[in-house]
Formats: sequence, C-alpha cells, structure tokens
Amino acid sequence: MEQEFEKMKEKAPDNFRLDFAVSREQKNEKGEKMYIQTRMAQYAEELWELLKKDNTYVYMCGLKGMEKGIDDIMVSLAARDGIDWIEYKRQLKKAEQWNVEVY
Repeated sequence: MEQEFEKMKEKAPDNFRLDFAVSREQKNEKGEKMYIQTRMAQYAEELWELLKKDNTYVYMCGLKGMEKGIDDIMVSLAARDGIDWIEYKRQLKKAEQWNVEVY
C-alpha cells in the first residue's frame, strides 16, 4: 500500500500529501513517541481547510485508540466554524472522503 501512495505522490506532488506517524520509530518535537493525532496536530488547521472542500480524501490506518485523539483535534477546529464535527465526519465518510482503518 505504501508504494501505491508513493506513486500517487510522484504523479501529483501539489495535490497529494503523504505523511507517517510511526510511534515506535519517530519522535515529536518534545522527544515523545509520534502518534497520528500528534502528527495531525502539526497541520490540523490546514487539514480542516482541506476537509471543507469536496475534492479532499483522507486515509488513516492505526490502532483503535487513535480515533479519539483525532476527533479531539477536529471537534475544536470545526466548532470555530459552527460545525458539529461528529455529524460532519459522518457526511465525509458517506462521501468516502474520510477513511479510517483501525485494528
């Protein structure tokens, strides 16, 4: 799967962002393990602006516990625009724009 994403990034570098958060291999700026919610927090406002467009697709994969951290970030950003994140996330999922695989 990673190779497929790398190819997409090569084909459309201005329209595709590929990022990883591997807790056992990476550290954040505080020297702590890098989790997806930590990585997302680094560019959360940019992501929120992109999520308001109908041509943005997000794919995330990781441990089940990551979803709460992601929701915590997105709830506050959506609230600034008067949007209920949980309902908005449902709409994004229905449109296949928000894809999270957890295990």
